[in-house]
Amino acid sequence: MGPKMTSIKRLMSLTTSCASPCALLATALFCSAASAEDAAAAAAAPSNTIRVGMYFVRYNSSANDLNGPFTPPGLNLHVNRVNTSYAAYLRRLTDHWDVELAAGVPPTTHTLGRGPSMLGSVPFNGQEVATVKWFSPTVLLEYSFFAEQAPLRPFVGAGVNYTHFYERSTTAAGQAITGGPTATYLSDSVGPAVTAGLKYSFTRNIHAVVSYSFAQVSSDFDAVTAGISRRTTVHFNPATAVASVGYSF
Repeated sequence: MGPKMTSIKRLMSLTTSCASPCALLATALFCSAASAEDAAAAAAAPSNTIRVGMYFVRYNSSANDLNGPFTPPGLNLHVNRVNTSYAAYLRRLTDHWDVELAAGVPPTTHTLGRGPSMLGSVPFNGQEVATVKWFSPTVLLEYSFFAEQAPLRPFVGAGVNYTHFYERSTTAAGQAITGGPTATYLSDSVGPAVTAGLKYSFTRNIHAVVSYSFAQVSSDFDAVTAGISRRTTVHFNPATAVASVGYSF
């Protein structure tokens, strides 16, 4: 009985000593397979995204009073809010980082006089004095929180906005105020932009986004009537809400 018991004990000891390395090897293989699956899923994630929706633009506009020859004190300008279509292209950099190029259909912005109710016999305050269209693309670097597979992901971003003003015109009321046909000029603007929002994924490829953005937009305004120039600097500083749907591929 003694030799047999000794052999059994040795066999059990050998089995136990082999089981521990085998278990470690199995665990390592399982983790390696899981990591490979995660890496494959990340590598297979769509790299491109197109979004379309609506911009809801509210201007936090301010300006110095108009100045120039024959210009009464206290004349200022106000810019009405606008809505326009939104479109964007996004390129995936990693599972958390994207770069976005966003723009909209150039809207017509309506500028109102602000100041005294009358200039002589001509109404001024609240009168639409000018219109302008603007093209305003923005490039943003965005960071998305949570795992890429999460259905709801908040994000933040920062970048640069460029705004070009064109099709500038003065209304009949504006010309009555300035004293005749008037040409208007607005300089281009380059400034910082920031955004924050939420993305909800319905499927791997289709999602909806709501966001809120702010851009610093300032322009030198010049109105010229019969050689007389009246100038100011307008700070548009639009705050923009966006609602959109997107497709990733």
